[in-house]
Amino acid sequence: MTVLLLRLAGPLQSWGDSSRFTRRQTGTEPTKSGVIGLIAAAQGRRRTDPIEDLTHLLYGVRTEQPGRLIRDFQTARHPSWKHSALSYRYYLADAVFVAGLEADATLLDGIHEAVNSPAFPLYLGRRSCPPTGIVSLGIRPGTLADVLRQEKWHASEHHQRRTRVKRVELPFVRDAVNAGERGDIIRDLPLSFDPERREYDWRTMVHEPAVVVDNPFGVTDAPPPGSAHEPMTLLEAR
Repeated sequence: MTVLLLRLAGPLQSWGDSSRFTRRQTGTEPTKSGVIGLIAAAQGRRRTDPIEDLTHLLYGVRTEQPGRLIRDFQTARHPSWKHSALSYRYYLADAVFVAGLEADATLLDGIHEAVNSPAFPLYLGRRSCPPTGIVSLGIRPGTLADVLRQEKWHASEHHQRRTRVKRVELPFVRDAVNAGERGDIIRDLPLSFDPERREYDWRTMVHEPAVVVDNPFGVTDAPPPGSAHEPMTLLEAR
């Protein structure tokens, strides 16, 4: 098999996995539905076009740089409304991820070309979140798990210097490949992006052991205080 790697980095990202009404949350890593949406946009598909060929891609993502969670408070008002509508929107700032897609080389070649020359603008979960730098890292031979374990670290140099440790653990999640695997069951498999009948199915997300990489700027064997955290934890207590 072959794997296409996508570098997902930008000032802001927002991957809605459980957003409801006026609270628009973000997951801690890119969703499969969001990445499939990015690919569909690159290929020039309309929201009403079928996407069955993309939903069968085996998906995984590695967190290179977790970033930090920020919250944006917004209001909206229509002349006919008695009160303003209030909403909270959450984003990941300065995060970097590497997403992998395993499939036949012919299908991945087409996706790689489309991402390099997209028909529609690409965005990281929301239209206000464009990517920065190169997105497609190219196609690698091997399985999804092997490729994501062997890929070099793609965090920014600033983050690598600030991390300081010589060996860094990178969280890694992927699609389950058989019915017996245990993981988190989430509603993140898009069936249709049609605004009139958006549909999502369930998929199982498996948490792999962290990928350990060498830090070229590492100076210590011990992690800095407070280095391991979940971005959402910063706001959960508020």
